[in-house]
Amino acid sequence: MIPKGNSESNIQRFTGYSHLYDQYRPEPPAIVPDILSSYRGERPSLVVDVGCGTGLSTYIWRDHADRVIGVEPNDDMRNTASSKLALVDQDAPITFVPGYSNELPVESECADIITCSQSFHWMEPVSTLKEFHRVLKDGGIFAAYDCDWPPSLDWRLEEKYLHITSKADRLIDSFVAREEQAMKRDKEQHLDQMRQSGAFRFTKEIVFHHSEQCDADRYVGLAFSQGGVQTVLKHSSTDLDEDIADFRALAEDYFNGRTLEVLFSYRMRIGVK
Repeated sequence: MIPKGNSESNIQRFTGYSHLYDQYRPEPPAIVPDILSSYRGERPSLVVDVGCGTGLSTYIWRDHADRVIGVEPNDDMRNTASSKLALVDQDAPITFVPGYSNELPVESECADIITCSQSFHWMEPVSTLKEFHRVLKDGGIFAAYDCDWPPSLDWRLEEKYLHITSKADRLIDSFVAREEQAMKRDKEQHLDQMRQSGAFRFTKEIVFHHSEQCDADRYVGLAFSQGGVQTVLKHSSTDLDEDIADFRALAEDYFNGRTLEVLFSYRMRIGVK
């Protein structure tokens, strides 16, 4: 049974395309463990990555922590994360477990760092932050971090990307009942929610950037990896087909067979218990 405060629609939004998600989404840059370990003041003995998805945000800790637990309620995403262990490093101190942000399967005051990468906006913040306070050690760090969509490269590509994702949201409103839709909270409220929780002695927002290589296929794939676009496609709708075809043609023309550096901008909100 799903604990109170969790949404079945939010969890199932990511079912059916975990491999596509894992293929196109960026792995968080190395600066993430560097920043958080610095704020902790020592190498973490335990990092808990909540809403870890396919493990992109979990595996970055494999050389930076003694033990890492990825917590993910979606079976499809978690199974993809687990299946990579043998490929990435079967001896890595990483485990993936089912669980919910407000009911974590770990002991009290055991974690040095808790992270939510591209995931905190899917969680009920009050009960989640209360649970994070229970799990963190004194002086432990919570970090909710996200990258901006789309990555910065060319205004025409970005305009088309935003058109597709916005249209997907409008289509969902037209054929999915409101009570069955996933609830995505405003990321701009993360820091205020952390401050209002009373769980942290210090809070701050940190902004940084990271470049990754990208070709036309990946740039289009980033749009395909968005939950709204996938929701429309899973409903067998063809309403995005023409827009996607135009976007792909635009991307192929712009990249012209090249692999280019694109800029991902990140916003990290941290709290110190």
